[in-house]
Amino acid sequence: MAFTRATGKHRAPGRLTRAGAKAVGIATLATTGVVGALASPSVAADAETPSVADTGLTQVIAIEQDLADRVGAQAEAQQHQADAAAKKKAKAEAAARKKAEAKKKAELRAEAKKKARAAAEARAADAEEARESAARAARSAERARLGAYRLPVAGTYVSTGYKSSGSLWSSGSHSGIDFHAASGSSVVAVGAGTVVEAGWGGAYGNNIVLRMTDGTYTQYGHLSSIGVSVGQGVAAGQQIGLSGSTGNSTGPHLHFEARTTPSYGSDMDPIAYLRAHGVSL
Repeated sequence: MAFTRATGKHRAPGRLTRAGAKAVGIATLATTGVVGALASPSVAADAETPSVADTGLTQVIAIEQDLADRVGAQAEAQQHQADAAAKKKAKAEAAARKKAEAKKKAELRAEAKKKARAAAEARAADAEEARESAARAARSAERARLGAYRLPVAGTYVSTGYKSSGSLWSSGSHSGIDFHAASGSSVVAVGAGTVVEAGWGGAYGNNIVLRMTDGTYTQYGHLSSIGVSVGQGVAAGQQIGLSGSTGNSTGPHLHFEARTTPSYGSDMDPIAYLRAHGVSL
């Protein structure tokens, strides 16, 4: 004979229903035991009502409390770890910022030093260029001074021309020109040169012969005094003696010759010579 499962109100209660009933039963026992003990101590003592401890509720509460403590401790430990990690991260970030700032400052200092060094080098280069320019200007001025020619006597004029004829000259003609000059007038070198003769020159009286920087020669005769010596270098415009009337002379004046050699007879036109060197006559 086959058995069939009961249906309707005779169905067996489900697992959830049984668990709920069990929990209600435990609660009822606990409540009954506690209330009974409070209401009638004597009755509670005689009736063997189960205690709270016997129900297992205390053990459950203790387990839950232990779990809660452990969870709290774990959470607290995790919080400590999180705080420590945050502090470590903040410290690392602060150190990184400080390092970056130090690096930036170092770069700025290096850039400033580089600019200062470049400025100093530029100033030094400018100063060197200025010195070189001044030196070039000085050399140019010196060359101009040495190369410049002038009249042998200031404010003078030609009183006797070149190649003038007469019995005054042994050769029959004037080998130079005479510049008007009162006795004792300053006589200067017409240009830069070196003294090759300084002393008595016979008919020329006291005379000086200069070898000029261009290789030509100039002569200054009839001097009352000589202020230079052989081998001495002279500059254009430098005083070399004083005018006079020594030698074959009819009165105070300066006899001036331009020559190709230091010797008599190599003369050339003094006026053309001076004009060729930029002197106006």
